[in-house]
Amino acid sequence: MIQVIHRSIDILEYVAEDIYRPKLLGNIAKDLNLNAATCANIVKTLVTRGLLKKPENEKGYLIGERLSDINNGTIGFNDLLNKARPILENITMELNENCLIAILKNDIRKVIHKQNSNQLIQATTPDEKQAYDSSTGRLLIAFLNDHDLQLFLKQYGLPSKQVWPQAASRIGFFEQINAIKKQGYALIEDTVQVVGIAVPIYQNKKAIASFSIFLPSFRFDDKMRINMIDKALVTAQILSI
Repeated sequence: MIQVIHRSIDILEYVAEDIYRPKLLGNIAKDLNLNAATCANIVKTLVTRGLLKKPENEKGYLIGERLSDINNGTIGFNDLLNKARPILENITMELNENCLIAILKNDIRKVIHKQNSNQLIQATTPDEKQAYDSSTGRLLIAFLNDHDLQLFLKQYGLPSKQVWPQAASRIGFFEQINAIKKQGYALIEDTVQVVGIAVPIYQNKKAIASFSIFLPSFRFDDKMRINMIDKALVTAQILSI
C-alpha cells in the first residue's frame, strides 16, 4: 500500500466531515497523527489539484469544487460551463425564460448548470430526472451512437406509456429517436405544465450535453415555438467544439 495515498484520503475524509467549517492545518495534522511538514505538503498538493480549497477571508481548508465534480460526474465539463454561463445569462435576459445545460448519467438526465429568469411564474425542473421524462433526456438518448443506444435499451428498457406513450413500443421508440435525430432537437409540448426544447452540444462530433429552454405551457405559442427552436439551435452551435 502507498502510505501517502492513504494519508491523502484520510485528510479529504477529515475535511469532508463538516463541509461548511474550514479545518485548520494544525488540527488536521494533530487529529490524524501526521507529521506537520508531511501534512502541509499533502494539503498543498490537494489544493493545487482542486480537491481542497482555502476559503476567502478565513483560515483553514474546505472540500474543493473538483472533488464535487468527480462525484457528480461533471469533471470534464468545466470549459463548457465557463463558456456557457454568460451566453445563458444573455439568453435568459432576452427571452425571460429559464434555460439549462444537462448531461446523461446512466438513465438520469442531470442538470449541470441552470439559469433562471425573472418571471413571477417560472417553469421548474429537478436537477435529476428520469431521462425518458424530459426533452433533454430524450435528446441525449437519441444522440447516443448505435452501440450505446442498444446497451441503454438493454439495461433500462423502453419508456412506459405514462412517461412517453409514443415510444412505449420498440417500433415507436425508434420512430421517435429517428425523428429527434432528423430534426436536430427534442421538443415536449404535449404537457399541461411545462414546455421544453433541447438541442445537442457537441465535442469532437460527439453529443456530450444538451442545451434546453423551458417555460410554463401557458406562455407557449407558435411565435415562441419558432423563437425557442431558432435560439436553441444557434446557442448549441456556439457552445459546440
